[in-house]
Amino acid sequence: MIIREAEWDDPAGVTLRTAQRAELTIRYDDPDSEPGPAPTADDMTRFLIAFDDDAVTPIACGGLRGIDEQHGEIKRMFVVADRRGAGVATAVLHELERIARDELGWSRLVLETGNRQPDAIRLYEREGYVRVPNFGYYAASDYSLCYELVLR
Repeated sequence: MIIREAEWDDPAGVTLRTAQRAELTIRYDDPDSEPGPAPTADDMTRFLIAFDDDAVTPIACGGLRGIDEQHGEIKRMFVVADRRGAGVATAVLHELERIARDELGWSRLVLETGNRQPDAIRLYEREGYVRVPNFGYYAASDYSLCYELVLR
């Protein structure tokens, strides 16, 4: 697997995010289940795409959206179905954490996932993320579960 930083509008990233939206539409029976504003090229601080060993086939993505000088939010974590359970999400997540801590100087990451995404919940809890009260746009969402990780 190869993880590369990419522009938000990179075609491989668009393909992955489109697949993610399609999957979430099925899980939540709602084409627009996102409680807050969707990320854009203007507000994403960093965006990563993981490729298969061929360096061509996109298999996962994830991004960082800054909140303030010390904090950021993980957005658009997604792994294609046939690569789940192989450590791809963990690798992307760890690279996002490294960038946040070492390159951006952030001290904390937060994220929102949905209550119908048990695979994501397991990943975040296994990697040390702690459940926090729903914040911001997610505060009133019946689907949202929010987490944080203090970066060390």
